[in-house]
Amino acid sequence: MERNVARLKARLDGLGVTLRPHLKTCKSVDVARRVMTSPAGPATVSTLREAEQFAAAGVRDILYAVGVAPAKLPQVLALRARGADVAVVLDTVEQAQAVAQASRSAGTRIPALIEIDCDGHRSGVRPDDAQRLLDIGRALEAGAELRGVLTHAGGSYAASGSEALRQCAETERRSVVDAAAILRAAGLPCPVVSVGSTPTAHHATDLAGVTEVRAGVFVFFDLVMAGIGVCQVSDIALSVLATVIGHQRDKGWILIDAGWMALSQDRGTRRQAVDQGYGLVCDMAGVPYADLIVGDANQEHGILMVRPGSDGLLPDLAIGDRVRILPNHACATGAQHRGYHVVRGTSGRVEAEWPRFGGWQ
Repeated sequence: MERNVARLKARLDGLGVTLRPHLKTCKSVDVARRVMTSPAGPATVSTLREAEQFAAAGVRDILYAVGVAPAKLPQVLALRARGADVAVVLDTVEQAQAVAQASRSAGTRIPALIEIDCDGHRSGVRPDDAQRLLDIGRALEAGAELRGVLTHAGGSYAASGSEALRQCAETERRSVVDAAAILRAAGLPCPVVSVGSTPTAHHATDLAGVTEVRAGVFVFFDLVMAGIGVCQVSDIALSVLATVIGHQRDKGWILIDAGWMALSQDRGTRRQAVDQGYGLVCDMAGVPYADLIVGDANQEHGILMVRPGSDGLLPDLAIGDRVRILPNHACATGAQHRGYHVVRGTSGRVEAEWPRFGGWQ
């Protein structure tokens, strides 16, 4: 984890931009303190539950990076009243009007960023839709604060290879820089130009015009990121410790006490060149067994099997032996658990326990 964090910080320092880590992956104050550039932030969150927890821990610069619903604005205002500079995200005139109205009623300007759709992956305003950008910006200025623009290159998760990822990063950058130029040309402020995804953060070669980068899963990495080519399997810092509880030798199965309640049902590698099932199986030192995956899972049972099409062999694991399962998606697997047992190196000795939280608010 420490190596992963240092790697991205050094990279972004070289490109001259600020890291605004997305804390939705870790949902842990202990992890956040090791990722943020200062105890006060900046930070990105995906739920107001996260905003509450991190604000209570002293984080002051928080971006709530999910399209804001008007009903959540009182909670945003309450957080701001307690000293946290919480900014919201939106992509419609209706949202902008609601934020402006709430700001006027409260006698304070809620800062908002306009989300830009850089690749058709999710939500946002097209970067060339000047009229919609200006309509949203002007609606915000009628009471709220237009803080800038942001985008997320979610399409990069389907890319493969360094060149494709570099193209995703440039498309992401160009989209927000162009949108910012439209706003500024019309006399509207746009101090923040924010991009963010772990794949593009690691492959951008030019971030001219960008002020900050948001990324989250880089802290732990996972099998999806390894499949894309952003990291190596040896970089994955998160695993689920499981115990062998049975054998079905005629079927080529080893049963463990970690099913989809422990691993999550995320099957993000299914469309990649190497399907890792519900997770890649390692020994206690974190070294993967050859072609051994969690091929199937029930609620509390995982089924270890040799990857289909492989000529690998099942390892000789006895009842009570332990294995580590590397996750497809660190965010989804982490969400199944209440905390992290921190180990350093291959000793397996737990040197700390860091609580994490979940849910919404």
